Amino acid sequence: MDIPKASLLPHTWEVPQVFRDRLGRQAGRQRAMAADGHLLLVLHAVPKADDEHRQARFVWRNAKGEYCCNDLRGGVGVLDKHLDEFAETVEHYDERDEKAVDAEDYFEVLQGLSPVQRAARHLHQTLQNAREMVPEDRDLINARDRAYDIARTAELLYNEAKHSLEFEIARRTEQQAASARQMSVSAHRLNLLAAFFFPIATMAAIFGVNLQHGLETRWAPLPFVVALGIGLLLGFILKAFVTRPS
Repeated sequence: MDIPKASLLPHTWEVPQVFRDRLGRQAGRQRAMAADGHLLLVLHAVPKADDEHRQARFVWRNAKGEYCCNDLRGGVGVLDKHLDEFAETVEHYDERDEKAVDAEDYFEVLQGLSPVQRAARHLHQTLQNAREMVPEDRDLINARDRAYDIARTAELLYNEAKHSLEFEIARRTEQQAASARQMSVSAHRLNLLAAFFFPIATMAAIFGVNLQHGLETRWAPLPFVVALGIGLLLGFILKAFVTRPS
């Protein structure tokens, strides 16, 4: 006795067996299948940034033109409900992009929008293939056109957020470069001051600030003034040596 293989499709669906045979343990990529007047759309629900696996969503159009979905209510509007979820998600990230003020905000928009953009693009391709398989279905034409608008909007929003992130990074880099240059100038000025007063500090450390020369009574200020002048002269010479072109 043959044991029937587990199927991802609901067991109550009276779909051609070829649909069940072409599905494995996982739904795989988004695609369209047609057989015996039936159409099966293997779609993905709106993905999230941290989703490792895509949630499959199956839309079946029987030979009478009636639609069914495994996790949405059936009827003609099942494709519109599916597209509404994508449109609302793109609009959500559009609002977050407008409120973004720093690189972290833009990165979060890109991280969340990236899988949505890819899924929307593949959704449009799938609906285009379904449109070619069932050319007389106007609902598929409308859904395909709307899917294109959603995918295009998501792509434009992704590029805009990416450019904003790149601009924010460039602006931060420019600010850091300006800050580093200012610190370099400040350090250079401190080095100049240290070089200028280094001879005086050295002479004071060696000889002391009180020179014992025997002339303190008559020539008291003269040795100090001479030492100070020599120190300043040596400071100018050392400063010129430090600032000379390399």
